[in-house]
Amino acid sequence: MSEPAYHIPALLPQTLECLDIKPDGIYVDATFGGGGHSRAILERLGPDGRLIAFDQDEDAIANAPADPRFTFVRSNFRFVRNFLRYHGVDRVDGILADLGVSFHHFDDAERGFSFRSDAPLDMRMNQKAPLTAARLLERYDIRDLTSLFRTYADLKDPAKAAKAIIAARGKAPILTTFQLADAVRPALNPKGEKKEMAQVFQALRIAVNSEMEALTTLLTAAPSMLKEGGRAVILTYHSVEDRIVKNFFRSGNAEGNIEKDFFGKPICDWRQITRSPITADAEEVELNPRSRSAKLRAAQLVKD
Repeated sequence: MSEPAYHIPALLPQTLECLDIKPDGIYVDATFGGGGHSRAILERLGPDGRLIAFDQDEDAIANAPADPRFTFVRSNFRFVRNFLRYHGVDRVDGILADLGVSFHHFDDAERGFSFRSDAPLDMRMNQKAPLTAARLLERYDIRDLTSLFRTYADLKDPAKAAKAIIAARGKAPILTTFQLADAVRPALNPKGEKKEMAQVFQALRIAVNSEMEALTTLLTAAPSMLKEGGRAVILTYHSVEDRIVKNFFRSGNAEGNIEKDFFGKPICDWRQITRSPITADAEEVELNPRSRSAKLRAAQLVKD
């Protein structure tokens, strides 16, 4: 029996097309994971090309290819600019970030990302980070939890879910995935329990790993890392992620505020390659159901 896939990249042909890879170019894979995107990029690079990949999860190191053109950096992608300088790279031709969670994280029960198996409530991408999901639930009050579930879980009644967790926490600490599932279950719609449960776990994962903050940091730094005409390609899987990327590529900031110069011309470093997000077709979704929620946006640096 073959090993399960670490991760199947969504929208891979479209991603490579948007990157427009130059054989002698320098590229960044900000979310290495199982290495699917990196291997596809390396296939298109010539002997003088270079790829620098980032991943904060120590498990990802095992997927690194033995290729002299490839450099693996174990770090959160919010620190890409610092590590590029460390490796003697001033600017690159393209930056790719696939923000989807790998199969590996859901299938490895001990990581605590899924409610399908009982395990410590962890959810850390970086296993050396101090904040676990259990510690977050211990610290957050009802207002924090309500805001978290409203923003990142899209629950119809986030306050109800927050109250359920607070009530359960008052009886005993919530330390495992099953304990969290049991605590929040009374607040969920029985007809859509699995979907809403997944949304609760998703919200906690986003908070534990500061995912939106990391994305904003990467996009803010991207113009200083790309060459003129360089490209940024981002795959998102959540409405908040997609909104941040859309706003940056449209206006140059996370809020979407369009600044104008003295003559009323919009000031932005980006030319959008994808006016609307690219999504998976029915054939891809059938082969890879997790691609259903993927949205790809790409833009080119066009600084004056």
